[in-house]
Amino acid sequence: MLSRRDFINGTIGAGVLLAAQGARTAKAQMNTRKRTIVDAQVHLWKAESPDWPWVPGRQPQLPEPFTIEKLVPLMDEAGVDRVVVVPPSWPGDRNDYGLEAAQRYPQRFAVMGRIPLEKPESAARLPKWREQPGMLGIRLTFLGPQAAWLTDGTANWVWPAAEKAGLPIMFLAPGRSAAFAPIAERHPGLTMIIDHMNAGPAIKANNQLDDAIAQTVALAKYPNVSCKMSASPALSSEPYPFRDVQPYLKRVFEAFGRERCYWGTDMTGSFAKATYRQRVTHFIETLDFLSEEDKDWVMGRAILARLKWA
Repeated sequence: MLSRRDFINGTIGAGVLLAAQGARTAKAQMNTRKRTIVDAQVHLWKAESPDWPWVPGRQPQLPEPFTIEKLVPLMDEAGVDRVVVVPPSWPGDRNDYGLEAAQRYPQRFAVMGRIPLEKPESAARLPKWREQPGMLGIRLTFLGPQAAWLTDGTANWVWPAAEKAGLPIMFLAPGRSAAFAPIAERHPGLTMIIDHMNAGPAIKANNQLDDAIAQTVALAKYPNVSCKMSASPALSSEPYPFRDVQPYLKRVFEAFGRERCYWGTDMTGSFAKATYRQRVTHFIETLDFLSEEDKDWVMGRAILARLKWA
């Protein structure tokens, strides 16, 4: 027969054991819980053909087409649930292949479409822009000869037109984030999303990365501006896990916060640097400044909310 002391000691021991088991179970559940992972940028394109010609002189990021059929199994292998398709520049201002992906896989793909920025009459298309199945908004690039469009008046029509139509705009202008401050201020109702932290390999090569990130972080004071922490492996001089870019990612995250920061790969721009799965684990396993709840937002929840992608 158990003595009173044996009973008490046994009960306490069992309680400690159960508590420890409960803590381990909770931790295991936290680590295995389902997190919706959304890649905020991937380019898709078909081979050039007479009915799908490319802009003369523009080169794709990879020698082979990066098709829907190639991307879907990569997503499955990496655990990526959804992708925001950003049509590339070399086929011109067309969105048909991205929209095909969204029509074939409506729960997995949606599109931020291109528009002819040099044609102000394009504004007439914006009120019904999202009536295209799978279309979420607009993506603009200010690169090469088109870089001047940001400040020479060419782009002036798009900001008020998109604001009026309720369309978010993703934009890429490496090293030129400061030029967007007056736009954000004049159009507080316009959802503005910075691509790739407005940095890139050329910025890194020219030792301008610190300045580019400083300009980007300065836009965090505008509530309508948010930032894709995307394409970060392309900024790294190191192999996975790209620890030399972590300070920049941390600085952007601390400025914008978890509800205005988005993971994305743009993987065709640095395809050989990492597998798709490594691009996921780079954020969810190696960035120690992100809590588990932070990761929920950055890896998918935030971009779904910002783009109103149900």
